[in-house]
This record gives sequence, C-alpha cells and structure tokens, in this order.
Amino acid sequence: MLSFCPFPVCMSCSHHTPYRGRFAPSPSGDLHFGSLVAALGSYLDARAHQGQWLVRMEDIDPPREVAGASVSILNTLEQFGLCWDEPVVYQSQRHEFYRDSLASISANHACYGCDCTRKMIMQGGGLYQSHCVDKAVESLANPHSIRFNNQQGLDHFDDRLHGRVTVAQDFAQEDFILKRKDGLYAYQLVVVLDDIDQKITDIVRGSDLLEVTTRQMTLYQYLEQPFARYLHLPLAVTDNGLKLSKQNHAKALDLQNKRGLLIDALSFLGQKVTHEYQDFTIEQLLEFAAKNWSLKTMSKQAQIISY
Repeated sequence: MLSFCPFPVCMSCSHHTPYRGRFAPSPSGDLHFGSLVAALGSYLDARAHQGQWLVRMEDIDPPREVAGASVSILNTLEQFGLCWDEPVVYQSQRHEFYRDSLASISANHACYGCDCTRKMIMQGGGLYQSHCVDKAVESLANPHSIRFNNQQGLDHFDDRLHGRVTVAQDFAQEDFILKRKDGLYAYQLVVVLDDIDQKITDIVRGSDLLEVTTRQMTLYQYLEQPFARYLHLPLAVTDNGLKLSKQNHAKALDLQNKRGLLIDALSFLGQKVTHEYQDFTIEQLLEFAAKNWSLKTMSKQAQIISY
C-alpha cells in the first residue's frame, strides 16, 4: 500500500504540501441546505488551513442535469460569499482526458468489458462476481460497461472525523464500473482522475460517500498517487431519513436569508454560533467561522435531521 502524509505540513518530510480543497456539485438542480452544508464545510476547512478552494462542476451525466443549473449554482455560491480561487472546471469538457486515462488502464489489462445486466447481478446477491473477467472486449456484441479488475481493493481508510472506516470485504473486492453501458464515464473514475489532476489534497464532503471512498482510494493506489485526506461531514436528512437532495425535492436556498442560512449551516456542523453573528456581514461571518473552525464539536453521526 502506498504511504501518504496525513497533514498539510508533512511531519516526516522537509517539504510543505499546500492545502487544496474543492466543492464538486452536479448541476441537477439548485443548491439546497444539504449542498450549503457541504460547500460551507469544505470552504471553511480550506480557509482554516490557509489553503485554496476550488469548484468543479460534475456535469458528466446529461440525463440527470437541469438546464441552467450550473449558472444558478455558481451564482448562489457567490451570493453566500463562497468564492473559489481558480477557474471552474467542467467535467463535460474533459472527455478526451478521461478517454486517454481509461485507455492507459486498459493497456495495462486492469479493466475489462462486462455485458451483465442489473437483473443478473441482483440474482447473484447484488454484488458483481467477476463473471466477465475472462471475456475479450471485442467478443461482446451487446452494449457493455467497463469494470476495474480489482486485485487489491482497500477495505478501510482513516477519516478526519470518523476515524477508521471499514467496509465489507466483498464490497472492497468487487470489480466496480469505470465506464457505463450507456457510454458515460463512471463517477468513481472521473472524480479520482480530476482530484489527482487538480492536485487536491483534502476532500470534504457528505457522509453518504463514506463507503465508496475505499473504491476511490483503490484507484489512487493503482495509479500510484498519494491519497487525499478525507473528511466526511454529517448528512442533512429529512425527518423520515431521506437525504436532502434535488431528487427528493429539497427546496432551493432562500437568497433573501443568506446570513440566517449560513448560521443554520454552522450550527448544523457543530460550530460556535454567537449572537454577534446577527450583526456580521457575510464576509465577516465567514472569516470568523474560518478562524474558529473545529472538528472537536462536530457530530460524528452520519446523518442528522434538518428542517
């Protein structure tokens, strides 16, 4: 297994590793409170480490995208004072990069074509059993996905909030998809390629991605790249346990109540909230919150009911 330095300033090395974080929304609708929690958490963590904060638009799945959502998301982030440090990267403009990267993986015989249907996989228990690993891609007449030949799947990682996170061995060892049957590149592949390419050192996001982090780190390991640090924030859910999401019709953020929503998000993240906040400008509020950013008071619950 590759070793990596878990600190922005490496304690065992003489060089300094600058902090680079990111927020990577998908343009499937307007930002909602759950999105604000993720964006604010990643922003404050970057600023608390005197680091850079980037925005990447994960517009790699056209069927799920909503026209105008990318512009709306960026405008909303700016309205809340969450300003990024480099030009926004759009995954939809990086197909050549993904194609070349996948071709390199294929040339190393680290992936293969698979024409199994979802029904077949569910009948086998829900986890893929490497049925197609010995099939030649050119022998597949039907539309097929491309799966990673997962020889050394990682089953655990250390999260900055949750500590050691371990997943089931069968999940860790499953040959997961790199390119879908419909020709779209899979999230697991593109998120790792982009984070490596953008030199992201710290990934701060919702706890719904805790389990799949092991798959992403497996790809880091295969590509012989140093791991990013991970911090998975509590996930905002409804009172019936559903994730706040565009899919579940979470309401868009009220731009007339920016300060109030930021204070609510800070409270949700377990951060210090004082009466002074009511008199702060958005800029002052974010600056104060970054200076006082702490994981010690943050809940380790994976999910928290929001309003």
